[in-house]
Amino acid sequence: MIAGKFVKRMVFRNPDKYHNLHKDLIGIRSGLTLEQFLNQAILVSIGVGIFCGIIGFITGFALFSLDLGLKPELYNVLNISFDPDTGGLPIIIMVQVLLAIILFILGTFLTYVIYTNIPALSKKTRETKITIGLPNAVSYMYAMRKGGAEMITILRSISEMSAIYGEISYEFRQAVRDADFFGYDIINALKMVGETTPSRKLRDFLQDLISTVESGGNLAQFLQDRVFILQEEAKFEQKQFLQFLGLVAEIYVTIFIAGPLFLIVILVVMGMMGSSAILELSLIGYLVLPIGATIFILMIDTISIKDENIVRYVKAKWLNQYTDVRITETGGEEHLFTAIARFDKIKPLKRWLANPIQGFVQYPELSFFITVPIALAYVIFIFLTIPAGTLEDNINYIDDQLMVALLITLIPFAVFYTRWNQKIRSLESMIPDFLDRMAGINEVGITLTQSISVIARANMGILGYEINRIHRDIEWGANFSDALIRFEHRVRTALIARTVTLITRAATMSSSIASLLRIAANDARMSENLRRDRFSEMFIYTAIVYLSFFVFIFVIGVINTQFLTVLAAQSKEGLSMAGPLSNLGATSLITMDRLLYHICLIQGLCSGLMAGLMGESSIKAGVKHSCILIIGALIAFNFMF
Repeated sequence: MIAGKFVKRMVFRNPDKYHNLHKDLIGIRSGLTLEQFLNQAILVSIGVGIFCGIIGFITGFALFSLDLGLKPELYNVLNISFDPDTGGLPIIIMVQVLLAIILFILGTFLTYVIYTNIPALSKKTRETKITIGLPNAVSYMYAMRKGGAEMITILRSISEMSAIYGEISYEFRQAVRDADFFGYDIINALKMVGETTPSRKLRDFLQDLISTVESGGNLAQFLQDRVFILQEEAKFEQKQFLQFLGLVAEIYVTIFIAGPLFLIVILVVMGMMGSSAILELSLIGYLVLPIGATIFILMIDTISIKDENIVRYVKAKWLNQYTDVRITETGGEEHLFTAIARFDKIKPLKRWLANPIQGFVQYPELSFFITVPIALAYVIFIFLTIPAGTLEDNINYIDDQLMVALLITLIPFAVFYTRWNQKIRSLESMIPDFLDRMAGINEVGITLTQSISVIARANMGILGYEINRIHRDIEWGANFSDALIRFEHRVRTALIARTVTLITRAATMSSSIASLLRIAANDARMSENLRRDRFSEMFIYTAIVYLSFFVFIFVIGVINTQFLTVLAAQSKEGLSMAGPLSNLGATSLITMDRLLYHICLIQGLCSGLMAGLMGESSIKAGVKHSCILIIGALIAFNFMF
């Protein structure tokens, strides 16, 4: 209550300060008022600040009371005496309290700033998603309008398909809500959406749509023209995105492949000159590289043009028109219904057991249920049978075996995912041709159901098998829409889900949808061209990642064989290393050798994931690159260097 009153007074005294935050909260459809959000921000910030204060107090105690191996000059800059016998204990407590207060203030302030900026970042993300999905949504609107549907019916239909059209469905859901519950007409409801949407492109589209409706223009023609305009704009945006992605790839290669290599050479030379570089190398390998790669992966994943995750569900509606009619119950069939329910439960398992390889290809993540236990059993076996030796020898033996266990886990997933991805890409590449053929056949007066039987006799490559299954479903009694939906369930991709939804909705309203099929073909062709352009543009950077990594391994190998090995041999022979090499012992040489090896392994894992994300817009696609690079590092360090 006290925090709520404080927030209300804070907003009332300076409303302009929180105007943009209020707009951001509305733009992300958070469902929170400005006061509620600020109240949450303050409470979360205070909680994080208290946690940071406790950490600061404990850290102060540890620095002055425990031997952490750090030089006192690093933290005791005022040369404070921490001997209780000399009266230093009260000063230490004051330092602890001061450190706790400083960290409390910093933690509270930074958390509040970050928390209040989250809506702006979420709004930008929603804007991108809405802009990407707008051409597909307008195509769907055109399909329904061409079939004679009214505007409110079109908006309600899109609002119910958030699994297909994503964020734009939530935008139109606002208009439907205002029209159904708040007494708005459809024009004012769309105006309200245009004022609050984060997408400038959707705002412009709604303004033109409202003008067309108010002037009595041809709405179907307007939607058809706008589809082509939006598709052309999407092509231009995709080219800009590829150029920016190329810039990001160059930055990553420069900073996180060439940069660490340069630093490693300098640090090794510094180590040879007498100052230990173990700590610096550890920071580069275990912190800088993973954190930097994670930041780049998150950034590319945020800005990437990618489809929504498609989730299909079935709605059942219970009709109560004849609830007062008596029904004569007949027994004797209950066991049949039980058997059917039991069969439906075990049917997926039986299908998977009949062809487990195909099951793993369709769902590559299932391979982890097999490979992870095998990898764990392998690691346990290694620890139980580890050969006798020094600690350094055991560490060098174990890290190789851990990499083998990691490869046991990742290689099957990479193989199955690559196989499934190749199949999906082959299917999607044939979709534009399939839709163009359907449009041509439909233009001469043949129905959609008959067009499937005609195309089934043509040579459509890998898509021909699925078309034959669609044709077989229709012959066995399924209607056209159900057969296409089953095809979508088998493939499970965003492109095919949008196409099937568009065709099935249009087919229920009209049998002549040739123009709509042309639009769907153009949309599918645009998506396919984007994938090909991205792959071709990023292929050179993927090759650079591979080349840079193997140069990385070569330089590290030269350092090991030409410098560290020679110095280790001199240390074993007891040669005098007075001067700049006097501080470089055999233990630090072995540790440095192991650190360089670990850096190569971490570099291979991170660079492989980045290569897959840049080239194929998926971290899963980068697993195969990571496996190849890790295998290369294992072979190089165990058999060549």
